[in-house]
Amino acid sequence: MANLPIPNQMGSFFEENSIFHYKGFLLIEQHNKSWLIRPENSPLLLLPFRTDICSLVEAKQLLDDRLSEKSTIPEAA
Repeated sequence: MANLPIPNQMGSFFEENSIFHYKGFLLIEQHNKSWLIRPENSPLLLLPFRTDICSLVEAKQLLDDRLSEKSTIPEAA
Protein backbone atom coordinates (compact mmCIF):
# COMPACT_ATOMS: atom_id res chain seq x y z
CA MET A 1 0.00 0.00 0.00
CA ALA A 2 1.46 3.33 -1.03
CA ASN A 3 1.58 6.38 1.23
CA LEU A 4 -0.41 9.10 -0.49
CA PRO A 5 0.20 12.73 0.38
CA ILE A 6 -2.55 14.33 2.42
CA PRO A 7 -3.82 17.53 0.85
CA ASN A 8 -2.97 20.57 2.93
CA GLN A 9 -6.49 21.65 3.79
CA MET A 10 -5.36 23.85 6.66
CA GLY A 11 -2.54 25.57 4.83
CA SER A 12 -3.77 29.05 5.66
CA PHE A 13 -3.94 28.13 9.35
CA PHE A 14 -0.25 27.32 9.44
CA GLU A 15 1.00 30.28 7.42
CA GLU A 16 3.66 32.25 9.23
CA ASN A 17 2.74 35.58 10.77
CA SER A 18 5.09 38.52 11.03
CA ILE A 19 6.18 38.99 14.64
CA PHE A 20 7.96 42.10 15.91
CA HIS A 21 9.48 42.84 19.31
CA TYR A 22 8.79 46.38 20.53
CA LYS A 23 9.27 47.81 24.04
CA GLY A 24 8.85 44.42 25.73
CA PHE A 25 5.81 43.45 23.66
CA LEU A 26 5.17 41.11 20.75
CA LEU A 27 3.30 42.57 17.80
CA ILE A 28 1.86 39.65 15.84
CA GLU A 29 0.34 40.39 12.45
CA GLN A 30 -2.95 38.58 11.88
CA HIS A 31 -4.25 37.25 8.56
CA ASN A 32 -6.74 40.11 8.22
CA LYS A 33 -3.90 42.69 8.65
CA SER A 34 -4.87 43.54 12.23
CA TRP A 35 -2.37 43.04 15.09
CA LEU A 36 -2.34 41.03 18.30
CA ILE A 37 -0.23 42.90 20.84
CA ARG A 38 0.83 41.04 23.97
CA PRO A 39 3.57 41.32 26.59
CA GLU A 40 6.66 39.16 26.17
CA ASN A 41 7.03 38.50 29.91
CA SER A 42 5.20 38.80 33.22
CA PRO A 43 4.26 40.84 35.15
CA LEU A 44 1.71 42.18 32.70
CA LEU A 45 1.83 45.95 32.29
CA LEU A 46 -1.03 45.73 29.80
CA LEU A 47 -3.38 42.92 28.97
CA PRO A 48 -3.08 41.53 25.44
CA PHE A 49 -5.25 43.34 22.90
CA ARG A 50 -6.06 43.36 19.20
CA THR A 51 -6.02 46.34 16.90
CA ASP A 52 -8.23 47.16 13.97
CA ILE A 53 -6.72 46.70 10.52
CA CYS A 54 -3.67 48.99 10.44
CA SER A 55 0.02 49.22 9.60
CA LEU A 56 2.90 48.26 11.88
CA VAL A 57 3.63 51.95 12.53
CA GLU A 58 0.02 52.53 13.59
CA ALA A 59 0.09 49.44 15.83
CA LYS A 60 3.25 50.73 17.55
CA GLN A 61 1.55 54.10 18.06
CA LEU A 62 -1.48 52.42 19.64
CA LEU A 63 0.83 50.55 22.02
CA ASP A 64 2.70 53.76 22.87
CA ASP A 65 -0.62 55.51 23.56
CA ARG A 66 -1.78 52.74 25.89
CA LEU A 67 1.55 52.71 27.70
CA SER A 68 1.43 56.48 28.20
CA GLU A 69 -2.15 56.23 29.53
CA LYS A 70 -1.01 53.55 31.97
CA SER A 71 1.82 55.72 33.29
CA THR A 72 -0.45 58.73 33.92
CA ILE A 73 -2.96 56.81 36.10
CA PRO A 74 -1.99 57.20 39.77
CA GLU A 75 -1.62 53.95 41.66
CA ALA A 76 -3.89 53.15 44.60
CA ALA A 77 -2.54 53.73 48.09
